[in-house]
Amino acid sequence: MGTQCGCNHSCSTEAKTPHGRYRLILWLALLINAAMFGVEMLFGVWAQSASLLADSLDFFGDAANYGISLWVLGMGLAIRAKASLLKAATMAVFGVWVLGRTGWGLWTGNLPDAVTMGSVALLALAANAAVAAMLYVYREGDSNMRSVWICSRNDAIGNVAVVLAAVGVFGTSSGLPDLMVAGVMATLALSGAWQMWGYAQQDLHRAAAV
Repeated sequence: MGTQCGCNHSCSTEAKTPHGRYRLILWLALLINAAMFGVEMLFGVWAQSASLLADSLDFFGDAANYGISLWVLGMGLAIRAKASLLKAATMAVFGVWVLGRTGWGLWTGNLPDAVTMGSVALLALAANAAVAAMLYVYREGDSNMRSVWICSRNDAIGNVAVVLAAVGVFGTSSGLPDLMVAGVMATLALSGAWQMWGYAQQDLHRAAAV
């Protein structure tokens, strides 16, 4: 059975046991992230917040990632690893975009609405914390499961940073805290992409060795 599914002897347990519950969790995560993408994009534009816009695109990327994870669930290890490579590339593009948006914010000097930033960030934190809690048990799975966990973990950390940025904007009447957090979120995305790429390469080597 290990040969049929394209990985080692643990594949039958890894690929079949969590599918029912894991698939449901991925669907819930997809719906939550898609909804929060719309909310943060709308209020990010309205509040002129770089960190909220960055987080909204992160929600969009995660929704797409969960969709990919649902698509490859149950497929061979090599296919799941290649899906992780695609997700890593998506996260890297997101990180580069946010860095560019941060630079633009420094150039224009816009002052975001701190109250809107904080309120939406708290809502986003609750959403991401719920998703991360649901996915916690699968954090040590294959590269695809790990990539989903990394995304959720980074999102929750990013939401806390946006809340702190809102406090900073409110206290200083400066957009610099917002831009600093956007830069941190870009760094998290690039770091997560690097980790994900490494896990996927390991899985590809495992699949090739069978």
